[in-house]
Amino acid sequence: MEFIAPFTPALAETFLLAMVCTILLVDAFLSDAQRWITYALTMATLVVCFLITGFTDWGGEIYTFSGMFVADPLANMLKLFIYLTVAIVLVYSQAYIRDREMYRGEFFVLALFATLGMMVMVSANHMLTLYLGLELMSLSLYAMIALQRDSAVATEAAMKYFVLGALASGLLLYGMSMLYGATGTLELTRMAEVIAAGRADTTILLFALVFVVAGLGFKLSAVPFHMWVPDVYQGAPTAVTLFIGSAPEIAAFAFVMRLLVTGLGADFLIEQWQWMLIIMAVLSLAIGNVTAIAQTNLKRMLAYSTISHMGFLLLGILAGGNDGYASAMFYVIIYVLMALGTFGMILLMSRAGFEADTLDDFKGLNARSPWYAFIMLLLMFSMAGLPPAVGFYAKLSVLWAVIDAGFLWLAVIAVIFSLVGAFYYLRIVKLMYFDQPVDHAPLAPSPALRLVLGANGLSVLILGIWPGFLMALCEYTIALSFR
Repeated sequence: MEFIAPFTPALAETFLLAMVCTILLVDAFLSDAQRWITYALTMATLVVCFLITGFTDWGGEIYTFSGMFVADPLANMLKLFIYLTVAIVLVYSQAYIRDREMYRGEFFVLALFATLGMMVMVSANHMLTLYLGLELMSLSLYAMIALQRDSAVATEAAMKYFVLGALASGLLLYGMSMLYGATGTLELTRMAEVIAAGRADTTILLFALVFVVAGLGFKLSAVPFHMWVPDVYQGAPTAVTLFIGSAPEIAAFAFVMRLLVTGLGADFLIEQWQWMLIIMAVLSLAIGNVTAIAQTNLKRMLAYSTISHMGFLLLGILAGGNDGYASAMFYVIIYVLMALGTFGMILLMSRAGFEADTLDDFKGLNARSPWYAFIMLLLMFSMAGLPPAVGFYAKLSVLWAVIDAGFLWLAVIAVIFSLVGAFYYLRIVKLMYFDQPVDHAPLAPSPALRLVLGANGLSVLILGIWPGFLMALCEYTIALSFR
């Protein structure tokens, strides 16, 4: 464990916070016609953060702020993907939020505050730091959902998310307080040492574990803590739904790894939370895939799809070991890539006064634009786990890790529900290629949206053919971070 100057490992977070304050001040003096300056400053901030994180080698695990904050390979790698994801979200959302009078400084500032919360979450080595990052991200998301003030549906979605989020935060806090009572510390590495030495109260630990896993289940939108997901996905503006369904999933993965693996990774505790995750994973796969079949609203269908994908993510984590954790990390990155492209297609087809969020809106897309129909086909194949798209390899890597961990029956259940899930993804392909279009409006995306969406779709195919580099990167990161 190495300690250096307090603010050095948190340089990217410090810069981001300073830029958020700067953008707030600059935006106050801009007219609506000059709002592109706020957008440009936001994108420049993400680029500089990417450079700071990407070109700074801390030489292993660096702890600062009295052990509350850690800069390690896992944190740095996940932060890079978070910056990239948020930047893509902003590119996809630009025309959409402008048409709906949401192209204001508040949207960009809230997006950056949420990004800062995610960065704190992935670098947390202390339960207070974890909670601080979580709440900073969550409060920003609540406000982003309600940003469309005249929309009763968006306001209702924000209230549901806020109330249920507060309940989950209460469960998490109660679990953390019990962990403190059992171990006498809130620092995750020290907590692991106390538990390994047998100095913690086992009964209190097990009760705390139940509350902590319940709170994590909500943040991961896993069954039975999934009730908020469909309503929030459908009710929020699509640009905000895209944000909620992408970068926060990376932060949630880091949250689980920090809390369960770093802090509660003792052998007898792993066996306990492993079975809790098994129950949540199986229920998420079953309810997510089966319920998605009945949906006609595409955003609601993708909400249940997210629940099923989180079931696969939990399978990787519960498999344990570097192979399981690496497969889970690979899976969450690929899922975010697929979610970005799918919601990007909805934003592409939406226009002022029209939300392209039903299945019927994709009828005959091939007749309107063969290129974008092909992009959507790749994304749906990947979501369904069909080769040669990368979703196939992501699911396969998780299944191998689960089988290696001795849970063959669990892998069989996952495959069965994946086959069920393939139906509603392939239904969209059928609508695009075999039905007549109901909307003949031309698709006129901006050059930036056209370029990024095309790259997004093709990356699903390219990574499916050559997944080795990204998988090796995940394995290398996990091996260095959890030795």
